[in-house]
Amino acid sequence: MAASAWHAVILAASRGADDPMAKATGVAHKCALPVAGVAMLRRVVEALVEAGLAEPFGVSIDNAEAARGAVGAALHRIKIVAPKNSAPASAHAAIADVGRFPFLVTTGDHALLTREMVEYMLEQSEKSGADVLAALATSDVINAAYPETKRTYFNLGGTRVSGCNLFAVMNADGLKLVELWETIERDRKRPWKLVSHFGAKPLVYYLCGWLTPHVAFRLISEKLGIKAAPIFMPFAEAAIDVDKPSDLELAERILLGRGKRS
Repeated sequence: MAASAWHAVILAASRGADDPMAKATGVAHKCALPVAGVAMLRRVVEALVEAGLAEPFGVSIDNAEAARGAVGAALHRIKIVAPKNSAPASAHAAIADVGRFPFLVTTGDHALLTREMVEYMLEQSEKSGADVLAALATSDVINAAYPETKRTYFNLGGTRVSGCNLFAVMNADGLKLVELWETIERDRKRPWKLVSHFGAKPLVYYLCGWLTPHVAFRLISEKLGIKAAPIFMPFAEAAIDVDKPSDLELAERILLGRGKRS
């Protein structure tokens, strides 16, 4: 499948006036925060352009003016979509606005996103035969490259994984997981509580240490009547978004390093 058959949604709504990164850096909206001199949202848009996805990309954001300022000359490559009350609900609404599949979903603070990451995600998603997929990076991959970074990990059967803010929704069945995520997002930082939403069996597996990533996605699939699957990214940077000042410092160091190698 050509990359041009894929559509994209960028979730870029802020946490409001008290967004910690916007306050720390003095910008009006987090998406406009410059990382190595380029607004985060523009970096995400440029990665999607380089990967050749269908345009325009949906940008779910609460401040259209900030989005326009952040993307600059790339404004014609995006379509601004009003956000809902949560990231999953916003993704669902933006996908429904286009109404065609497959979809790549990412976030406006994914400043280190690259064409290679996007291409890998699309290729692995197409090979999987799954309805919906989530990108993960293991602690081994992340710590080997950036031992100083602090990520949020889920310990699944002895494998510690961190989300990469990349999701593939291949068809309408894949939206079932997005719809469920809308109801459980508040528990995303409490693994046992999050797992409990999928029933007693996954919770028992989790508490006993049997819930590996592949088992977790198999049990999710059984509950929803779909095929959900993980994609393990070989790129440590895929798991590094810009949520706090230390993330910004690391992201700028990485980007400056890329510039020196080019």
